Amino acid sequence: MKILDCTLRDGGYYTNWDFDNDLVKVYFESFNHLPIDFLEIGYKAFAENYYKGEFYYLPLFLIKKIKSISNKNLAILLNGKDLFESNIEDLLLPCVGLIDLVRVAIDPKDLNKSLTLLKRIKSLGFKVALNVMYMSKWKTMKSFLTDLPLVNETCDFFYMVDSYGSVYPEDVKEITQTVKSILSIPLGFHGHNNLEMALVNSLTALEYGVEIIDSTVTGMGRGAGNLKTELILTHLSSKGLLEFDFNYLSNLVDKFSQLQKLHNWGTNLPYMVSGSNSLPQKDVMEWITKRFYSLNSIVEALQNQKSNLLDKPRVERFKPENKFENVLLIGGGNSVQQHFEAIRSFVYTNKSSITIVHASSTNAYLFKDLDFIPQYFCLVGNEGHRLERVYDNSPFKGICILPPPPRKLGIYKPEIAKDKIFEIEQSTINHPINDTHTILAFEISSILEAKNVYLVGYDGYPKESITSKMHEMFIENQNIFNLVKNRFKLISLLPTLYDLKITSLYSLIK
Repeated sequence: MKILDCTLRDGGYYTNWDFDNDLVKVYFESFNHLPIDFLEIGYKAFAENYYKGEFYYLPLFLIKKIKSISNKNLAILLNGKDLFESNIEDLLLPCVGLIDLVRVAIDPKDLNKSLTLLKRIKSLGFKVALNVMYMSKWKTMKSFLTDLPLVNETCDFFYMVDSYGSVYPEDVKEITQTVKSILSIPLGFHGHNNLEMALVNSLTALEYGVEIIDSTVTGMGRGAGNLKTELILTHLSSKGLLEFDFNYLSNLVDKFSQLQKLHNWGTNLPYMVSGSNSLPQKDVMEWITKRFYSLNSIVEALQNQKSNLLDKPRVERFKPENKFENVLLIGGGNSVQQHFEAIRSFVYTNKSSITIVHASSTNAYLFKDLDFIPQYFCLVGNEGHRLERVYDNSPFKGICILPPPPRKLGIYKPEIAKDKIFEIEQSTINHPINDTHTILAFEISSILEAKNVYLVGYDGYPKESITSKMHEMFIENQNIFNLVKNRFKLISLLPTLYDLKITSLYSLIK
């Protein structure tokens, strides 16, 4: 059997394919002393219109550097949907003599399309592996199984990929036996850990003839992650099948465990639900790591996906009686707490012409006694639960606004606001996601016919502590500001890292 560690490739979903130099050094130095056969060092991809780091594009200098410090066979992964005969050489010719194994990930329905591409890659001198996704659905794809024998002539390995983390050992046994009866080339298995089955599924795959399995350090990988490299090595060592120095493994795990505290990968309830129902992990990862939706909302959304439903329950449309020239838009930044007395003074000074829109309820507790002014709350993500905590012992006099239907996610409607919840009719801002806090806040401001939107709590993220997800949120918010800058006069009253006009809050109060 062989083991392929794909931490730097699969783990890149959490770091945007950027890794600390010291961590990378420990990674390669440690694996030089551990019984791993292949290291998949990243994707090799064509240019995209948004930032992804060096282990996504793998520039030639980086591959050469890795080759000089690693004694392992090196692998890369290509997205099959991006490949054409005309661009394969541009992508791969610089890798000849440096990369040993090229893996190509495909949707099963694209099997025939990929065969010519695989032959072309193999002709360049690489070993080739075909990674076919959605293993749990193969049994319903008769044409895929019928065409499978054609793979024998094009690949060195055929990988069964449990994309949803949804197969059980009996499924692995059945599918492996079926594929093994069709193919003569070595089989591989890539398991996800939604149901905490990655280890037992990998061992089952080995038992029934798979010759190479994937793993990642601490299970770091997209969504719920993968089989832990340290776990499979420890298991094989306990069976007397491998010998190695555990100090190198410990050093490696320690480094990634520190990173795990920041990104919190691994399975949880939503990933378990997605795995149990063979639903994609991409949305779950977005909702958990970037949108911070409640678990109930995520589980409800996954159940809706399973039944091909969207959240359509209607509430009354938001049609405010009063309009306001000025809106104070409050985000979740720490600056609101620091300057809250001045912000409240600004509100008092302008109380006849201003209203408050809370994009986030994080700082709502500071303003809950301002009952002389209407306050609107964006009801997305965890906001309903936050509001209940803020107004636990106080009457709620605000108004909650939902994104327009149909909504992918069910949204929790707090009991304290049951007769004060409305929805906007439709999105008027041309943005691919219409249920972000900031989009909804500007939609509310537009319906209120605001001319001036004063922002507080949109601090941005300090460079020294920013994560890849924070960076994405920063870019997303900046794009939204750019989209609405001709609709409103946008003024930040506090310091911000966003590209916004700034007027000092303190210059506007007495």
